[in-house]
Amino acid sequence: MGKSIESIWKKGFDDKDALHAPRINDLYNRKSIHLIDRFKRMFKINFIAVTLGAVFLLLVSYLVGILYMGLGFMLIALSILFINYKQSKHLEKIDNSLDSYRYLKSFDTWLREMVGLNIKMARIYYPLFFLSIFVGFWFKEENGQLLGQLFTEQLLTEFPDLTLVFGMPLVLFGALVCLLTLLFVVGGRIYIWDLGIIYKKLLVKLDLMLTDMEDLI
Repeated sequence: MGKSIESIWKKGFDDKDALHAPRINDLYNRKSIHLIDRFKRMFKINFIAVTLGAVFLLLVSYLVGILYMGLGFMLIALSILFINYKQSKHLEKIDNSLDSYRYLKSFDTWLREMVGLNIKMARIYYPLFFLSIFVGFWFKEENGQLLGQLFTEQLLTEFPDLTLVFGMPLVLFGALVCLLTLLFVVGGRIYIWDLGIIYKKLLVKLDLMLTDMEDLI
């Protein structure tokens, strides 16, 4: 294999003795374009779905009296979407005039950077999502009084010596901190699991195509 796959594709498989090369080149070109176009469509659909979901959750949380949860979810979701939208603009800068291999490699590099960034963010936003749920229910009004206050007063009736931290029983505060810490630790893994649900087939196809192309080098 004296020639690299880049030089073969750059010449468009013009060697007259290699009759099947143009077909292979065209096949990989079409597959590469189809794969990346499919990712763009899925990304756009997911973007719209998350936006609509956040708006719907905000409305529902307002109706059931846990507005703080809906506001928290909305702000976190919008922040995630904004950062990912900015990152997606780098995808448009990939030169689609490149040969199939370098085009896919550029896309693969961009995708890995995107995933790496979201893994780091997941360690922050999953704990924040949980904290939004907790705050939403803690400040929910029930018979003119906050649920958090009612819960604390009931505990103090049974255990009058309980230590309070920010108006919250110390044991509950400690449990909350532990749960948030746990979500920080496993947030990246949760994101990878979530990513696999949506994009698994596409990621597998990308790896297979790159492996096939590199085998030709």
